[in-house]
Amino acid sequence: MKIQKILLTELKKGSIMDRKTMESTMKTRKVLALAGVTLLAAGVLAACSGGSGAKGEQTFSFTYETDPDNLNYLTTGKAATADITSNVIDGLLENDKYGNLIPSMAEDWSVSKDGLTYTYKIRQDAKWYTSEGEEYAPVKAQDFVTGLKYATDKKSEALYLVQDSIKGLDAYAKGESKDFSQVGIKAIDDQTIQYTLNKPESFWNSKTTMGVLAPVNEEFLNSKGDDFAKATDPSSILYNGPYLLKSVVTKSTVEFAKNPNYWDKDNVHIDKVKLSFWDGQDTSKPAENFKDGSLSAARLYPTSASFSELEKEMKDNIVYTQQDSTTYVVGTNIDRQSYKYTSKTSEEQKTSTKKALLNKDFRQAIAFGFDRTAYASQLNGQNGASKILRNIFVPPTFVQADGKSFGDMVKEKLVTYGDEWKDVNLADAQDGLYNPEKAKAEFAKAKAALQAEGVTFPIHLDMPVDQTATTKVQRVQSMKQSLEATLGTDNVIIDIQQLQKDEVLNVTLFAQTAAGEDWDLSDNVGWGPDFSDPSTYLDIIKPSVGENTRTYLGFDSGKDNEAAKKVGLNDYDKMVNEAGEETTDVTKRYNKYAEAQAWLTDSALVIPTTSRTGRPILSKMVPFTLPFAFAGNKGTSDPLRYKYLELQDKAVTADEYQKAQDKWMKEKEESNKKAQEELAKHVK
Repeated sequence: MKIQKILLTELKKGSIMDRKTMESTMKTRKVLALAGVTLLAAGVLAACSGGSGAKGEQTFSFTYETDPDNLNYLTTGKAATADITSNVIDGLLENDKYGNLIPSMAEDWSVSKDGLTYTYKIRQDAKWYTSEGEEYAPVKAQDFVTGLKYATDKKSEALYLVQDSIKGLDAYAKGESKDFSQVGIKAIDDQTIQYTLNKPESFWNSKTTMGVLAPVNEEFLNSKGDDFAKATDPSSILYNGPYLLKSVVTKSTVEFAKNPNYWDKDNVHIDKVKLSFWDGQDTSKPAENFKDGSLSAARLYPTSASFSELEKEMKDNIVYTQQDSTTYVVGTNIDRQSYKYTSKTSEEQKTSTKKALLNKDFRQAIAFGFDRTAYASQLNGQNGASKILRNIFVPPTFVQADGKSFGDMVKEKLVTYGDEWKDVNLADAQDGLYNPEKAKAEFAKAKAALQAEGVTFPIHLDMPVDQTATTKVQRVQSMKQSLEATLGTDNVIIDIQQLQKDEVLNVTLFAQTAAGEDWDLSDNVGWGPDFSDPSTYLDIIKPSVGENTRTYLGFDSGKDNEAAKKVGLNDYDKMVNEAGEETTDVTKRYNKYAEAQAWLTDSALVIPTTSRTGRPILSKMVPFTLPFAFAGNKGTSDPLRYKYLELQDKAVTADEYQKAQDKWMKEKEESNKKAQEELAKHVK
C-alpha cells in the first residue's frame, strides 16, 4: 500500500509496479492501474515450508516480482521497498490480526482533549541492530524527529501524508521556514515524542504505521551519507523490527532472518524468510510446485489452460482470500479533448458522446447495464467472479460508527435519490448494480432528453486497452458485450481501442494534463487508501483540488471546469469539504462522507468494479494469522508481512478456511469494539 500501498501500474502480466517508478512527476499518490492477469500487488505467490533447519526451524518462502531500487523507508513510495522494510523497521504503532492499532515502538500514547497533540512513550527495550544482529543503540524519541526531518529534506514521495497534518511542516517543506524546530514534532525526552497537528485527525494513529513517520538513528545516518539504504546492501540500514535483512540479489533472492533480540520475539513464529524472483510468465508452475512440496502456498489462475484439471485434483483445498480495500473502477471522461485513438468519424459523433456522458441518466444506464460478474470472471473464473466484486468506491466495511458500517450509512442516503436505489445491495462480493431493466429505463429517459439537444445515436464510447494483456482485453470485451446486448447497438457502441501498453498508460494513468486523456470510458485505474478515513478516497476527485480528477473524470482540478459544473461536482466538492471540517464527532464525520459517497454513486461518474484481492490460493499458512489492516504499512490481505504469521503441515481446506474466517470475523467485531471503547482512556 502503501507505499503499500503503493501507487501501482502493470508492467507485465501478473505484475504490478509502483507508479512513481514510471512517472516521477505525477502528483497522484495512490492511483492504481488494473492488472493484466491478476488484481493484486507484485509478489503474491507465497510459499512456506518447514525448511531444513534444526530444531523445527520454520522457513517461509515467498516469490516476488519487482526488485527494490532502494531500502529507504523514509522517502520511498514504492511497494517493492515497503514490502521489505515493513518487516524490518517498526514505527510507533502496528496492526494486530484484527486490524487494531497496538503498541510497537511506542508502549503507550495519549491525545489532548482538543485532538491536536499526540504524545507517545517509547519503550525502554527498543533497540537498533545491525544486519548482523549486533546492538547499535537504543531507539530514542529523537530518532523520530531525525526521520521526519530527513524525509522532508529529501522530499519524500510519501510526505503528502503528513505535510498538511503536522503544524509548521508545510511551511518548512516549501522553504518558507528554515527552522525545523518550529515544526510540530518534539522529543520531550529520550522516551517521549510529541506531535502537534493543525487540526484534529481521528485517523492520525493509522499514519504512524507508514515509513515517512518511522525513526532513524542520526549517527548511523550521517556515517552512511549517500550510501544509506542502498538497494542490495543490508548493512546500509539499521533494524528495530522483527526481522533482519540478510541479502538482496537482484532478480534472484531476498532473505531475512528472525531478529533474536527483538522486543516482541514471541510473536515472530517464522525463523527465516526467503523471497525468490518470479517473472510471472508460467502461471501453472506455482501450483505444480505446491503439489510437489517445494512451495507451501500458491496463487491460482482460473483462466489458465491447466486450471480445470487442477480444480478437479485440489478442489477441497482451493480457498478464496478476503477482499481488500483497493477499489478498481470504470471512469467517465466528461471533458474529452484528445481523439488520437478513436473510432469516431465525425465531429457530430464527438459532440454527441460528450453530451451523453454529461447526462446522469445515460451514465446510470451504463452502470446498471454493465454485467460486472461476467467482467470479473475473465480474471477470477466463473466460480470466483463474485468474490472480487465491489459496488461503492469507499469499501462498505472500510470504517464503522454508531453500530453501522460505512456501506449501511451510504445506503440510507442513497435511497433518497430515487426508486432505482431501493433494492440495491452495496455489500462486497456480489453485483448490486447490474440490472438490465433499470438500465433500459434510465436509457429511455436519457435518450429522450439527449435527442431534444440534437444528439444522434448510436453513442460511440472509446475504451483503451493493453492489447498484450489477454485478460484485460477479455474484460473490456465482456463489458462491451453486456452493454450492447442490454442497450442495443443502435443506441450504444463500445469501441475498444487495442493499443500498446505504453500508449495506454500515456493516454490514461500517465497523461500529464486532461488534454492527454484520450478515452471516453476507462477501466485502467483504481485506488488504495493511505489511512483509515473515507477522505483518503473521496478527496481525490474534488473538482477544486483533487489530484485525480484528470485520471478518473478527464478534467484538471482547480480550473473551474464547465463539464464538472454541469454534472454537479461542485455540490460533491462542498459535501466532501463539509465532512472534512467535522473533526470532533466521528459518527457525524462518517455520515457526511456517506452523503458524498451516495451522491457519487448516484452520479455514476465513477463505477466500481472489483477489489484487488479475493483470489484463489493453495496454502499451508494458518488462516487469519497475518496482521490485518485496510490501510497503512503494517497490515495486509496478502502474505507480505511476516510477524504473527503461522504455518501448518497440511494444505488448508476450503472448509477449514471458511470456519477460520467465520471465527475471525466474530472475534474481529468484538476486538474492534473493545479497542474503540478503550480509546477514551488515551484522551488526557
